Amino acid sequence: MRIADFDRPDTAAARAALQIATAYHSPSLLNHVQRSWLWAEGFAVQRGLAGRADHELLYVSALLHDLGIVPEFDNATLAYEDAAGHVAVALTAGAGWEPARRTRAHEVIVRHNWPEVDPGMDAEGHLLEIATGLDISGARADELPLEFQREVLTQYPRLELAAEFGACVADQAERKPGTSARRLVDGGVQRKLRDNPLERILEG
Repeated sequence: MRIADFDRPDTAAARAALQIATAYHSPSLLNHVQRSWLWAEGFAVQRGLAGRADHELLYVSALLHDLGIVPEFDNATLAYEDAAGHVAVALTAGAGWEPARRTRAHEVIVRHNWPEVDPGMDAEGHLLEIATGLDISGARADELPLEFQREVLTQYPRLELAAEFGACVADQAERKPGTSARRLVDGGVQRKLRDNPLERILEG
């Protein structure tokens, strides 16, 4: 498994998603969302979901899934993943997606923060949930080849993700205690970020 095995979708929505993510994310968060896409594609292969997944939908959702934590898209009351989902709806509408598929982008992004997503119900939501689980907390790292992990981390290094994302989620939890950010903080997301084995994988 190599990065070259996964083609970045060359569509209006995919190109716009990368442009928006690049314009509004810090380098650490931009690398995080791109790793999340690659982890999702890797898990799709390992779990036999590659043939079922809508790869453009997965890519766009992965690139936009954390936009709700950046100041320009931070919503006063909505969970950050919900706010990001609405950005995806607007972007994909501009790219000509049908309403039902725009709704799917919102669903996938919201569900990435669920504790678990049934792949039978939502393959793309499941893949993004486990991909971000790996990138944030190191969950299921043994499912993906070590050399693939090293290649991805070399091309898209983690930089200051642990400190930066941890601070953003803590801020969201304090201001919006009824959202999933509170559950993540109470579940030790800042510790999990620091202890994530991906933080040290290139040292070996």
